[in-house]
Amino acid sequence: MIRKDPPPPIAYLLPNFFTAASIFTGFYAIALALESSFSEAAWFIFLALIFDGLDGRVARMTNTASHFGVEFDSLADIVAFGVAPALLMYLYIGESYGRIGIVASALFIIFGAVRLARFNVTTSRIEPSVFIGLPIPTAAIMIATAVLLLERYEEYGELKFLMLPLGAALAVLMVSNIRYPSFKKISFKSFHLLRFLIAVIVVAMGIFVYPIEGMALIAALYLLYGPLRASYYLLRRFVYKA
Repeated sequence: MIRKDPPPPIAYLLPNFFTAASIFTGFYAIALALESSFSEAAWFIFLALIFDGLDGRVARMTNTASHFGVEFDSLADIVAFGVAPALLMYLYIGESYGRIGIVASALFIIFGAVRLARFNVTTSRIEPSVFIGLPIPTAAIMIATAVLLLERYEEYGELKFLMLPLGAALAVLMVSNIRYPSFKKISFKSFHLLRFLIAVIVVAMGIFVYPIEGMALIAALYLLYGPLRASYYLLRRFVYKA
């Protein structure tokens, strides 16, 4: 049996570097929001999502996953995907609604922290094939996408108030028991590679032509998947009992 040597200590720095980059971009999104550069702040939340996706994959590829890395990643998520989008939402529209805006923004952070804590407790040993509750990065992307859409289509500016109920709904979905798919354990061996490649190319071209609208559509479909799936199984159970 071939014995694999453990990775050198310096290799553990690489995934943590991406985690640190996620915190930095999240903080910079906050700074931009404070300067009323809302579109730029939203784009930096997207950038934080890229760094967040890279840290875990790099850790698995280099076999440098650690308990420290998991905790560090959770702290990064609460900054980049909790505080940053909540403050963006508050400064963009919530400030105009006084305490209602404060509550909606605060709930997003609090329930996001609860979501992360529950995830860490329930997945301390194995990585799940599904997420219980809406992942906090997806909730953050929905807030960022809503800002980008409203900034692009200024004629719909009167709909800004809808961001507050959207933020509250996202907060509730994060702490719900609704299941969402996880793409971390996808086995490409079971895929029809040609069809998968064609689908990826079509989606990529659509996002290239309509970047904001394309990302909004993908995020919305993922967001609605959980409630629709839960409603389907609830209805089927009701029909069978009847």
